[in-house]
Amino acid sequence: MPEQVRLPEIFPSTQPNILPPVAYYPPIAQQQEFEPETPAVPLTHYLWILRRHLWRIIAFVASCVLATAIVSARLQPIYESTATVDIDFQEPAGVVGQDSTHSAANNSDTFLSTQIKLIQSDSVLRPVAERYHLLNLEGPSSQTSAQKAQAIAAAPISLSRLKVTRPAGTNLLLISYRSPDPRLAADVSNAVANSYLAHTYNIRIRSSTSMSSFMEKQIDELKAKMEQSNLALAQFEKDLDVLNPEDKSNILSARLLQLNTEFTTAQAERVNKQAALEAIRTGSLEAAQVSSQGESLAKLSDALNMARQHFVLVKSTYGSTHPEYRKAASELAEIERQFDETRSSIAERVAVQYRQAQGREQLLAKTVADTKAEWDHLNSRSFQYRQLKQEADADRALYDELIKKIREADINSGFQNNNISIADAARPPLHSVFPDIRLNLLMAFLASTLLAIGAVILLDTLDTTLRDPREVSRFLGVDVIGTMPVDRLAAQLPRPVAQDQADAILAKVIPSPNRNGYYKTTSDFEEAVRTIRNTILLSDFEGRLRSIALTSAAPSEGKTTIAAHLAIANAARGKKTLLVDGDLRRPSIHTKFGFTPRVGLSNVLTGELHWQDIVLPVDGKPNLSVLPAGPGSHRAADLIGPRLSSLLDEFAKEYDLVILDSPPLLGFAECLQMATAADGVLIISRAGETKRRAVAEVISVLQRLRANIVGVVLNQVSQNTSSDGYSYYGYYRYGHYQKSER
Repeated sequence: MPEQVRLPEIFPSTQPNILPPVAYYPPIAQQQEFEPETPAVPLTHYLWILRRHLWRIIAFVASCVLATAIVSARLQPIYESTATVDIDFQEPAGVVGQDSTHSAANNSDTFLSTQIKLIQSDSVLRPVAERYHLLNLEGPSSQTSAQKAQAIAAAPISLSRLKVTRPAGTNLLLISYRSPDPRLAADVSNAVANSYLAHTYNIRIRSSTSMSSFMEKQIDELKAKMEQSNLALAQFEKDLDVLNPEDKSNILSARLLQLNTEFTTAQAERVNKQAALEAIRTGSLEAAQVSSQGESLAKLSDALNMARQHFVLVKSTYGSTHPEYRKAASELAEIERQFDETRSSIAERVAVQYRQAQGREQLLAKTVADTKAEWDHLNSRSFQYRQLKQEADADRALYDELIKKIREADINSGFQNNNISIADAARPPLHSVFPDIRLNLLMAFLASTLLAIGAVILLDTLDTTLRDPREVSRFLGVDVIGTMPVDRLAAQLPRPVAQDQADAILAKVIPSPNRNGYYKTTSDFEEAVRTIRNTILLSDFEGRLRSIALTSAAPSEGKTTIAAHLAIANAARGKKTLLVDGDLRRPSIHTKFGFTPRVGLSNVLTGELHWQDIVLPVDGKPNLSVLPAGPGSHRAADLIGPRLSSLLDEFAKEYDLVILDSPPLLGFAECLQMATAADGVLIISRAGETKRRAVAEVISVLQRLRANIVGVVLNQVSQNTSSDGYSYYGYYRYGHYQKSER
């Protein structure tokens, strides 16, 4: 059950006032030198930026969309009509010859690209432009000089409103033309398509005519050459006295082959006869026996051998005087005579045969030589004949082919093939293609939205001020111990007022009960002050934090207001608290409490007065005392260093906590001395106003002085300055309500 305490006297009420439970924060560690890390901006931060500038973004987008709608409505509508041209690559280019079997083109992409350029050429567009006076519509204005207009008319025509495209994966060409007049757009598209067809036909006619003229010029020369070659061939045949030298050459070739065979046989026979003759001349009986009369010679040889044997037998038997001996000798002599005669006859016959074989061989050799000479002569002239005949045949074939081509070209030139045709004629459109109001509005909406979002994010990126506690931790490495909301009414210090004025203030600060029967007991500002107080005190485990100096980077950060409310909150705990106005240049503590002192801290520092004599109690705050700054004095400011430490020690003997409102640290020397003299330093920064660099310089200076940085308080935090505004205020309101007893 939370402790019940009374509200301040300025807010009298019959209802008991209950403070919410004190939130606990972890103790603050000793500050160390740090290196700020590169922060990772969360997505919720960008969402907060968009929510913060939502109405500005909506206004900018609405303005852009409205301006786009007005401009689009005032623009002249433009109509587009399209004629479709079909190109059939399977259709032959002619009716006779090779063109009748081959398609128009092999590479369709190259052919279609060529046709697109051809449609956009001057030869196709000029007749259409002159027919519909398109040069006046798209060309020079009425103020253009006549000379310049003539130059433009003589130049190649290019229609900016004409568009020729090819749908992907098709053999179609789309010829589109835009014009404020839908009928003119359709007529021009159809006229360009027809002009393209006529131009392609004229190109074929001119090409065929040019080819025919060229071939007719060549055919006369070719005819004369053909007649000359035929005449040379006929004269050559006459000189050879043959109709076809090639046939005679074939006959001589076969005859020469046969003579070579017979000559070879005669040579072999002559060699055999010569060998037999040589053998017989040497007396070889075996050589004689192998001749044609060898059989009779063999019989005589056998008879001779028998006669010799008989003679030897008779001689040995009868002796040389016996008649049988003489008879046997006579028979032997007769047989020897016959054998010799036969052998001589055989030798003569072999010699005759050899001479005959030799003569035949010589005759065949002479015949072969004559025949070969005749064949060589005819063969040499036959090569020349073939050359002349080939030239004559080639000239005849070329002449016939050229005559054929001329006739085919004449026939095909008059044939207008339908491989290029108008598949769909253009018609006047019903709806304009420009301006496309829906597309324009959509593009304007998207572009303006992206531009607005980019602008607000860019402005947020360029904003180097501190806006929420997480930025302080990421950029500066110092913990934020509390945030102060924007509440100007609650930030005003309570002063003694009449009862009716107090009721009026109470009605502003404490609203009526809500629909659930609860009413607010404390403001967000008061709860934030209590949170800061508890965070500071709970982190001081050893109780050495007896004096706290509040400083800031620049004036008007709210340190004086926070110092006053922090002192009031600490006094409400029953702790004696002294609030010292250390800003000797621009003191303002006395105005917060309604004092008009003439003396203060400056008099104490100069030794003119004792501090206990000039400390002012606060009405209604028995535990709170204020030590004003007093009149400004440079001498007093110079004495802060040697006197402030001893004064703080004296204050600590009388009070539980001393809160020192010091001037801004940057640019004021006395604040440095106050920071080193106090037990802790609390840095106050204003959300959305204080630059990060300024606070970083403050922290750097305090760290070099080895001052105890208690933390940073972010003042004037709201939903427009912090992306975490809801989260920092939500827990404040959790315990701010109690049940109404009305």
